Amino acid sequence: MTPMLDFAPLELHFVDQMQWRDELIRPLVLLAEGTPTQRAAETHPHPDTVRTFPRRFRAQGMLGLLPNAIEARPRGRAPRVPEAVRHEVDRLKALYAGFHYRALARILFYTFGYPIHHNTVKQVWEQSPVVTVQQLDLWDYHTPPDRDQARLQVVKLYYQGWDKVSISQFLRLSRPTVDRWIRRLEAEHFAGLMDHKRGPKAPRKRWFPVMVEVSHLQKRHPDAGEFRIWSLLARTDLSVRTVGRIMAINKQVDDDIPHVRKPGPQPTPQPHPSKARHPHEFGFIDGRMMDFALEGVKGWSLIMLDGYSRTMLAGAVAPVEASWVALLVLSTACLRYGVPETRISDSGGACTSNEFEAVCTRLEINHEPIESTQGESYKNLMETHFNIQRRLSDYQFSLTTTPIEFEQAHQAFLELYNTTAHQGLMQDHFDPPIPLAVLGEAKGRL
Repeated sequence: MTPMLDFAPLELHFVDQMQWRDELIRPLVLLAEGTPTQRAAETHPHPDTVRTFPRRFRAQGMLGLLPNAIEARPRGRAPRVPEAVRHEVDRLKALYAGFHYRALARILFYTFGYPIHHNTVKQVWEQSPVVTVQQLDLWDYHTPPDRDQARLQVVKLYYQGWDKVSISQFLRLSRPTVDRWIRRLEAEHFAGLMDHKRGPKAPRKRWFPVMVEVSHLQKRHPDAGEFRIWSLLARTDLSVRTVGRIMAINKQVDDDIPHVRKPGPQPTPQPHPSKARHPHEFGFIDGRMMDFALEGVKGWSLIMLDGYSRTMLAGAVAPVEASWVALLVLSTACLRYGVPETRISDSGGACTSNEFEAVCTRLEINHEPIESTQGESYKNLMETHFNIQRRLSDYQFSLTTTPIEFEQAHQAFLELYNTTAHQGLMQDHFDPPIPLAVLGEAKGRL
C-alpha cells in the first residue's frame, strides 16, 4: 500500500476549491482506503463534509465538486457556419452597416442556398473582425456614366435579397426610384431599364383626320378656345392640351382659319355670392348687344340661365332690348322647367319694367336686380356666359343675312351650348359635365 502524502503541504498548492475537494476524496474514491471519519481526521474538515463530496462525485462526476454558487449548464452544439458564409458576411459588413439580420439571412440564402437563422447571422456579424467604414463614392447610383448599368445594379441587389430600404440608402436614391426600376423590369424585362422617350408611345394613326376635323371646327368657331373645341370634338381619347396643340398647328398651315384678336388678361375669378345648391334655386337673365349689324341694326340676345346646372333655359333675339322680349324668355323658361326661387337680372329697363315686376310678383319669384354701374355685374352669371357665346357663335351670327337666319343660329347656339361639356361643371366634378345632363329631370315650382 502506498503511503498517503501529508495533506497539509499539498493544501498550500491548491488554486481553487475543486482541487481541494478532489484531493480530499481521492483516497476514498480512487484508492478505496480508509473511511470518511479517518479522512476527516487527516484533513481536518467535518466528517459530514467528507461523506457529501464522494456521494456527489458518484452522482454527477466532476460537476458535483463545483461550488454551490456556480450553476452548471450543458453546453449546446455550436453552429458550424461555412467559411464562405463568414467571408460573405465580412464583405457585406465592409460595404454597408445598415443591414437587418433577417435581410442578411435572406441574402446568404439567395447567394449560397444555405438556410441560416437570423440569430446566427447576428452572432457571425458581431464576431466579424471587419470594421465598417464610411461608404465610398464609387458605390453610388449617380456615379456610373452608363445609366442602364446603374439601373441594372438596382435590380441585381434586389434579386440578391437586399431590401428596398437598404438599396435606397446604399446607392443614394429615393425609394420611388427603386420601385420604378423593379416594376419596369418585371413588366418589360431588360428593355424596361432603357431610357424611354417621353410622350405618346403608340403611333398616331389617325392624326391627320383629327387635324382636319379640328380645322373645320376652328373655321366655324374661330373665337373658341381649346376647351370649347375639345368639347365640340367629343373625343375622349384626346386631351384638351392636345387639341390646343392641333389648333396651333392648324393656324400656322391653314390660311383659311380666321385669325382673331386674342382676349387680354382675365381677372382672377372670385367666389360667386349666389352659388346655387340645387337646380332652379337661382336663375339669371340678361341681354347682350351683338357685335355685328343686321340691315344696319345691331340685334340683342336675351337668355335665361339656371345657376346650378348652367343650362340655358330659354333665349330669344330682337332688334331692341324690350320688356316683351324679357317676358317671352321668362314665359318660355317657366313653361319648360317651372318657376325658379330667385331671379337675378341687371338693372336694364327690360327687366325692371312694371310689367316684368308684376309677372315676378304673380309667380312669387324673388326678383333681385343688380346695379351694373356699381360694379355688381359679376353677380350675374350671364355676363360670363355671354363670353362663351361670343367665342363660340358670334362668327356664325355674323354670317346671317335675315332676322330668321339670326334666330335659327341663336337657337342652334343654345342647343350646342347645352349639349357640350362645360369647364365649370368639370371643375365641380360633375360626370358628365354637360349642362342638360346635370339638370336632368329637375323642375322648379309648377
